Amino acid sequence: MAFEPPRRLVRALGETAPEGDDWLEKLPGLAREAVERRELTVERVQLPGGRSSLVVLVRRADGTPAVLKLAPPRARPESERVALAHWGGRGAVQLLEPVSEGAEGSEGVLLLERLHPDVSVRTLPEAKALLEAAGTLRRLWVDPPEGHVFETVAERTGRQAKAMRAGADAAPEVAPLVDAALSAREELLDSPPEHRLLHGTFRQSKVLSGDRMPWLAVGPDPVVGEHAFDLARLVRDRVEDLIAQPSGATTTRRRVRRLAESLEVDRDRLRGWTLFRAVESGVRARRVGRERDAELLLEFASWL
Repeated sequence: MAFEPPRRLVRALGETAPEGDDWLEKLPGLAREAVERRELTVERVQLPGGRSSLVVLVRRADGTPAVLKLAPPRARPESERVALAHWGGRGAVQLLEPVSEGAEGSEGVLLLERLHPDVSVRTLPEAKALLEAAGTLRRLWVDPPEGHVFETVAERTGRQAKAMRAGADAAPEVAPLVDAALSAREELLDSPPEHRLLHGTFRQSKVLSGDRMPWLAVGPDPVVGEHAFDLARLVRDRVEDLIAQPSGATTTRRRVRRLAESLEVDRDRLRGWTLFRAVESGVRARRVGRERDAELLLEFASWL
């Protein structure tokens, strides 16, 4: 079978590829090797797929359905492997091959429980989707494993802050929002209320229907920090719909309040991290030429 990377993946990785990176060119060969090594039968490549990995629907030698996921090093697949193993299927997709890091043929390759890839909580009405997504996220907030090497919220947002400053220098019109976001970050990092293992990139489309449990999270980019950081990305889900509403700003502030109350997170901390993450995403979208996305995200951020 030809393992042609989906256009969505090619476009997304192309936006962030370091000079000389040839992972996409190697991907078909890597996929064939991973399939042969595990004696898998390929059904199809999942389309449109994700923005950081190739997802292939397969069956194991005993006929069990599974998912083979291949991701480049910059997507931190080994960090995902450790997090999924630590969660052990509680609230997240089950890791079927907990191979130790560095084992032959395992780097950047994850064999996962098969969920229903075309059915996410995003298919539910908005209020129900937020409720189910929040309930799934709560189950993931556990103490990190001892001696973990996960990135912290301070470290990740520190890297992002440097890029945001550069973006503000290049586009002075966004400087006030960037300043507000960076100020919020500094204040929030001064006294975080907890240090838990977080999903890191949680949103409605990352919660899929399963057989073992109704809803399970997929695709983490794990990080250690406070709950409000994880919940912040969920606040802006369906941002296009929010922007289109005459009452979008009011709806956004109400969503912050309701999510904070339902998950017992401080409302001001959630608002602050929502501001930071929206501005960071908006500046990054502008940097890679996604102007429409940037406009939506920065307008959303201005409501906070």
